Amino acid sequence: MGKKYHNLDGVENTKSFSDFRKWMKERKAKKKDLSVSIERLDNPQTEEVSANRSKTSVTWIGHSTFLIQTGGINILTDPVWAERMGMQRRLTKPGMPIRALPEIDAVLISHGHYDHLDFASIRRLKGDPVFYVPEGLGTSFKRRGYKNVKEAAWWDVFDKEDVRFTFVPAQHWTRRTLWDTNTSHWGGWVIEHKGHSIYFAGDSGYFRGFKEIGEKMSVDAVLMPIGAYEPEWFMKVSHINPEDAVTAYLDLNAKGPFVPMHYGAFRLADDTGPEALERLLAEWEKRALDPEKLNVMKIGETWWV
Repeated sequence: MGKKYHNLDGVENTKSFSDFRKWMKERKAKKKDLSVSIERLDNPQTEEVSANRSKTSVTWIGHSTFLIQTGGINILTDPVWAERMGMQRRLTKPGMPIRALPEIDAVLISHGHYDHLDFASIRRLKGDPVFYVPEGLGTSFKRRGYKNVKEAAWWDVFDKEDVRFTFVPAQHWTRRTLWDTNTSHWGGWVIEHKGHSIYFAGDSGYFRGFKEIGEKMSVDAVLMPIGAYEPEWFMKVSHINPEDAVTAYLDLNAKGPFVPMHYGAFRLADDTGPEALERLLAEWEKRALDPEKLNVMKIGETWWV
């Protein structure tokens, strides 16, 4: 048996098939309106982004997929343009067609779940990117013919030109088949260039690691998940809810804005995109936090940092 990966403090996702059946029974009793989606930009800045070679920008494609431009290189996080996730159709179209992307220099993968790693999307990327992936995932790339693959353990650091990537802890799990549960790792990425940093949290439950990241690293902008948390008795270990996401942001002692992600694209749990965003906005107001520090992006929107 290959190496198995674990969370900090021995925290595990140990839900049983009986738990899953209980969740599905609860889901049938709920009436969720999936016809109301989160906002999508009508006229994304596709041409400006594709031509950009000097400015730092963040474009939200949807879910956990961002095009990040900094230091003259184009970076994609968890590229997924899939129209379906399992039996469910995508709820919102990607904010930019994959054919409109510039040539990609680096791809950062947080973990191997299908809503974060879609090889069909990766095959369509332009350019010859370096793939930075969690430890244990490299084989999946190499057997598909990708040679420029860098595996990362927590706190490993990689430099590409003037941009630095650090793989940081998350609290999650992973599986792509019935036989490979937790045989690869999971985490987030901190992207640094000339004193500015963007923290892409990947997928995580709330854990003490957020404080550790904030203590070890200087964090500016935070791309933080807020969706797929309901029912919380089932999801809490692996998916952070909007209120705890705000706590995590404060733990990080971030100097820049909170950018919510991981909501509104796929029905992975019972919460909806609008519900997740409503809870986030309510918590932000409840804590009397600076409204300028909350950057709720529309799908397809580009933030010029």
